[in-house]
Amino acid sequence: MEGTVTSSLESSPVVPEAPALHGADPAKQIPPAAVARLTIYLRALNTLLSEGVERVSSESLAEASGVSSSTLRKDLSHVGSYGTRGVGYEVQYLSRHISAALGLMRDWKVAIVGAGNLGKALARYGGFESRGFDVVAIFDADQMVVGNEVGWLRVSDVADLETVLHRTGANMVVLALPAAVAQKVCDRVVAAGVHSILSFAPVMLQVPASVNLRKVDMATELQILAYHAQRAQAPEQAPEQTA
Repeated sequence: MEGTVTSSLESSPVVPEAPALHGADPAKQIPPAAVARLTIYLRALNTLLSEGVERVSSESLAEASGVSSSTLRKDLSHVGSYGTRGVGYEVQYLSRHISAALGLMRDWKVAIVGAGNLGKALARYGGFESRGFDVVAIFDADQMVVGNEVGWLRVSDVADLETVLHRTGANMVVLALPAAVAQKVCDRVVAAGVHSILSFAPVMLQVPASVNLRKVDMATELQILAYHAQRAQAPEQAPEQTA
């Protein structure tokens, strides 16, 4: 995305098939919380596109995304949209604009390391392709698993990790591994030149500052849910006080 905003997104013309998107400076850092919400807006917009909706108000998009209208407008200002009250956003244009801001106009090729239940489920998930992610490889160390087909992929030997990563052009890696081997494999992935890693391993991984590492810990998320569930029940089920 280059250049400056010449008109607001809400009053933009119909976008051609391969639009030249304009908006915020691509070097400008978007706050992490706003980035997370932009992905939610994009999902809501793509749902509207699938339903044939051409325009949406900021109020309706905010409601569909579970945020306030003021939060929505502030978040969209980071990608060059300031809006015009009462006109409504053009759904297709805004969807592409957010996609460009998130880097989704590029080709992202994903390799999964670990062909256990989680790895296989991720490899078979059809939602990645529709959101711009192409799963190009899956690896495992178990020779009983290597060579098996998972969806449209054949499991590669993790011993060939670097070779396959280079051959497929993978630029993102998902680690679905036990804690004991996750750091060693992560180091190999980084050494192979992949700097975007999503880890499901139940361990804190150490990576260079140049590497973007995201960790998904389902046990931690469940603990957070348990905390909020307990707070919600507290007025009704408060423990009895003892003297």
